[in-house]
Amino acid sequence: MTRASRTRLRLAVCAAAMMSVAGFARAETPPAFATLPPEVQALYLGVEETIQPSAYDNFGPVKQPWKWCHSESYQGNPWRVSVTHELERLVGLYKEKGWISDFEMSDSNGDTGQQIAQIRAFIDKKCSIITSFAGSSTALNEVIEAAFKAGIPFVTGSGAVTSPYAINVDSNFVKFGYDVAKGVIDGIGGKGNVLRIEGIAGSPLVAQQRAGADKAFAEAPDVKVVRDVNGNWSPNVTKTVTLQVLATTPQPIAGVWTSGSESRIVAEAFKQAGRPIPVVSGSISGDALGFWKDNQDTFRFTGGALMPSWTAQTLFRVGVRVLEGQQPKLNILMIPVPAVKPDELGKWHRDCMTKDAVSIFPVAPEDPMPEALMDAYFAKPAHTQLFDYAQTPDPCAK
Repeated sequence: MTRASRTRLRLAVCAAAMMSVAGFARAETPPAFATLPPEVQALYLGVEETIQPSAYDNFGPVKQPWKWCHSESYQGNPWRVSVTHELERLVGLYKEKGWISDFEMSDSNGDTGQQIAQIRAFIDKKCSIITSFAGSSTALNEVIEAAFKAGIPFVTGSGAVTSPYAINVDSNFVKFGYDVAKGVIDGIGGKGNVLRIEGIAGSPLVAQQRAGADKAFAEAPDVKVVRDVNGNWSPNVTKTVTLQVLATTPQPIAGVWTSGSESRIVAEAFKQAGRPIPVVSGSISGDALGFWKDNQDTFRFTGGALMPSWTAQTLFRVGVRVLEGQQPKLNILMIPVPAVKPDELGKWHRDCMTKDAVSIFPVAPEDPMPEALMDAYFAKPAHTQLFDYAQTPDPCAK
C-alpha cells in the first residue's frame, strides 16, 4: 500500500479571530481546497489556518473484510452512548454483508494515557481502521503517527486533533461557539450577565467553541461572562456546577452559554434555586424539547443540532470511503451544523420527547451532509454503499 509524502505543518486548532470573508485566507490553504464547491468552502470560514493537505493522497483500498476499531475517550453522557449505538448499527449493516469482520471499542473514561494505550493495542491487533473521539487535540499525536505508519487510517469525530496523520470529521466549532453566543446575546437583548458552562476540560471541542464564544462576547460590551465552569457535557455534573454557581453568584444571570445537550438541566437548576430561567443555549435534545413543550412561556432556547446519529453517520461514512481508497482531499472535513432557532422548536418536537427523555435526540428531517455533497471532499468519490439516511432510527422507537 503506497502512502503520500507527509507534511509536518503545525495545525492551529483555535483560529478564533476570523469570522468575516475578509479573513478568508485562501492563499495559505492547500491547493485542494480550491477544488471544493463554494458551499463547502464556506464551512471552513474562520478556521482556514487549521487546514492541511491530506496524508492519504495515495492511500489505496484496504481488502475486506475490515476489522473496525473505535477508541472512545468518554462514555459518561447519553449523547456519546447514542453515537456508539448508531455506529454499531451501521457497522452491523456491513457485517451482515461480510464486509466487516469485527467491531471492537475501547473507552478510556477521560484518561488520555489510557486512551493512548488502548490505541496502541488496536495497532497491535492489526485493525483495518481506528475511528476515535479524541480526549486531547495533541496528546494522541505520537500514537496516531504509529497507526499511520502501520497502514491503519485514523479518523476522528467531533473534535480535531493536530496530527497531520489523521483525517478529522468535524464541524466548525469555532463558528458554532460564535453563533451560539450570538444567539444568547440576541436573546438577552445585548445586555446582561452570562454564565458559560463548557464541556470536558482539555477536549479539542472546548477550545474551539470557547474561541468562537470569546469573539462574540468581545463584540458585546454590555454582556459580561460572570463565571466559567465545566459541566463535562454530563447532566449530573452540569446540574451540580450550575447550582454551585447560583449559590455563590447573587447577581442576576440573563443567559447561559452551553454547547451540550443539558439545556433542560440548566433551566431546572435555575427553577430549583428560585431564580428566573435565563436564555439557554446548547444542542437540542429530546428532554429539552419536552421541557419547552411544558414551559413555552418561560423556556427560551437557542443553538444547534449536534445530533449523535448524524455524528456517527458522518464518521462511519468517511471511514468507509477512506478504506475504499477514495482519498480525502484535506485533513479536516467540515460538516454543517443545523441551526435551531427559538421559534422553530415545534418542528423538532415529537410526542415521545418529554422532560425525562434524556436519551432521546432529534433527527433532522434531511441529511445535513448528503452523499452528493460529501463527494466533494474526496478525489475519487463514490457514494457509501448500504447507507440510507431515511433509515436513521426513529428517535421515538423503543
